[in-house]
Amino acid sequence: MAMTDPKHFLTSVFEAAVAAADPELTIRRHLPAKPKGRTIVIGAGKGSAQMAAAFEKAWDGPLEGVVVTRYGFAAPCERIRIVEASHPVPDANGLEAAKLLLQTVSGLTEDDLVVALISGGGSALLPSPAGNLTLADEIAVNEALLASGAPISAMNTIRKHISGIKGGRLAAAAHPARVVSLVVSDIPGDNPALVASGPTVPDEASRADALRLIETYRIALPANVIAHINSAAADAPQPTDPRFTRNEVHVIASAAVSLDAAAEAARKQGVKTVILSDAIEGEAREVGGVHAAIAREVATRNRPFNKPVLILSGGETTVTLRAKGKGGRNSEFLLAFAIGIDGLQGIDALAADTDGIDGSEDNAGAFADGSTVSRMHAASVDAKAMLAGNNAWTAFNSVGDLFVPGPTGTNVNDLRAILIR
Repeated sequence: MAMTDPKHFLTSVFEAAVAAADPELTIRRHLPAKPKGRTIVIGAGKGSAQMAAAFEKAWDGPLEGVVVTRYGFAAPCERIRIVEASHPVPDANGLEAAKLLLQTVSGLTEDDLVVALISGGGSALLPSPAGNLTLADEIAVNEALLASGAPISAMNTIRKHISGIKGGRLAAAAHPARVVSLVVSDIPGDNPALVASGPTVPDEASRADALRLIETYRIALPANVIAHINSAAADAPQPTDPRFTRNEVHVIASAAVSLDAAAEAARKQGVKTVILSDAIEGEAREVGGVHAAIAREVATRNRPFNKPVLILSGGETTVTLRAKGKGGRNSEFLLAFAIGIDGLQGIDALAADTDGIDGSEDNAGAFADGSTVSRMHAASVDAKAMLAGNNAWTAFNSVGDLFVPGPTGTNVNDLRAILIR
């Protein structure tokens, strides 16, 4: 199948990666012990509604709670309330959802259990401006971060220092109840404190670290935001805080596990597979150029891998916005990749976000091969101009190569699959 229908093959590899992160499988393996008191479920992220539905099926005792997810990503639940809000830029619904989560965990006792279902996307879905900051300030910060090209770890370190809910503050608000966090990681390296900016998982990053990152990546933030981060009010709780002593954190799905599943699915179809890394970061177009160079080397010189071979990688690239085109990091990666393999036969690639949405449009990513650039040219589209204008969605749409699986219910970052026949 890989040789006769590369798109179908690459899609099957993507589906295997997503299936390995299926909440129904992963949550059942990590159910906490039942408490003497109440069971409260909270959550945030693009996969949180599906996680809530899976938890309801697996839990045979009473429970109640609320989770927030992106518009269009809801799943039917009977006992857990699902709230939808905006991603990747926060909105008023997210602000109300953050208040609701804080209210939901207030007034609990040490006999109660809070189960936190956390996945990527929760940072934007839970705006909770600290001190004298406003929702408009959080929106401005988010827009500046998205345009900066900073890695997700840096973004979330900054975000937690302007928030009243991130950086472990939601777990602190639940004290003295025990908090068990079940985390679907979309962070290179799988540090659970960085997923959704860690609402229930504190880390050691300080406001001094946040200020250093703002300077390093030359992020232009409002003066009142900088003033807040410079104040003691921005300090986040540390992991050594006694309020977290009884808490547990489990990473239940990750890019590493999903890449292994994708590789196994390919091997079952007779295709040798190599995994470059599950934690690749950097500017999307530059990472795309490097992947193209590797693919060219294999296709033309049979090194560093013998063809036929499937090359997989994961992680989260970034896009420094230079214009206001349509696209996302996966389509931008793949457009640079397509330019890099232009004219070469026998190379097919898919780059997609495992949550089903890449950027602000409805595609997860796109397909490309050695004819992509010439087909775009035939459609009166200049691939290099599209890349320069951050307009990768428009480029791939012009040749019908967008990949649109719809929301998947999970989020373990990006999957890049390159088949060299």
